[in-house]
Amino acid sequence: MSVIDAGPSAQDRPAKGDPVSSDPVLDDPVLDDAIWSSLTGAHAHLAEGGDLVRRFPADVAPFAAVRTWDEPGVWDAIVDLVGYGVEFPAPPESVELPSGWERGEPFAGVQLVETERLRPLPDDEAVLLGADDVPEMLDLVARAQPGPFLPRTYELGRYVGIRRDGRLAAMAGERLQPAGWTEISAVATDERYRGQGLASRLVLDVTHHIHRRGARALLHAAASNTNAIRLYESLGFTLRRRMVFTSVRIPRSGSETVRP
Repeated sequence: MSVIDAGPSAQDRPAKGDPVSSDPVLDDPVLDDAIWSSLTGAHAHLAEGGDLVRRFPADVAPFAAVRTWDEPGVWDAIVDLVGYGVEFPAPPESVELPSGWERGEPFAGVQLVETERLRPLPDDEAVLLGADDVPEMLDLVARAQPGPFLPRTYELGRYVGIRRDGRLAAMAGERLQPAGWTEISAVATDERYRGQGLASRLVLDVTHHIHRRGARALLHAAASNTNAIRLYESLGFTLRRRMVFTSVRIPRSGSETVRP
């Protein structure tokens, strides 16, 4: 499964004193563990697992998290939840893996958060998307590739779209909901309708409704997706931290692993 690792810590955030880092929310520790906060908070009703390890159902989102890597029982709890021979979010490099567990290939990502420059705006053309729209949403995501989106991902929050010529031209919505925050995700535009500002309009619409609930907006993106990052920065988001998207592969059986 594709996962978001906690990644590097404060040294990768904008330095204190920088114009974009004067907002104290950049230091909100809940954003360092957004998946766990979401699974134990706003999305607890969807969570599978227990006090130490949780995940979203496989058709909702490919994300899982642990409460702490310092608990000796965490490795058994992971296997109990997901089984052998699969992938799971990688712990920090400083955490020793059990023998037989292998780290996957990492790739760089970024976490962006809103600033006071952001100007949310509801969009009259944005329509709510739900279960009946899933086939179109999956098709658009497959072509635009904004990141993971599964048949029940829409249950995580409010998803909206703009239609053109009877088809879904663009979409965006809400995914993780760590305490006080909501992640904007699945920002996608059909290639036939790019250059019209549809993605920007939907991001501002989604943010408007996030603010109405008293929360703030964040985003995750691959570091290589520079076009999307520039778009988000132009709207009023800023880099909070650099991250690593990676996983570990659990051995195929218990006989292949020894706890650290």
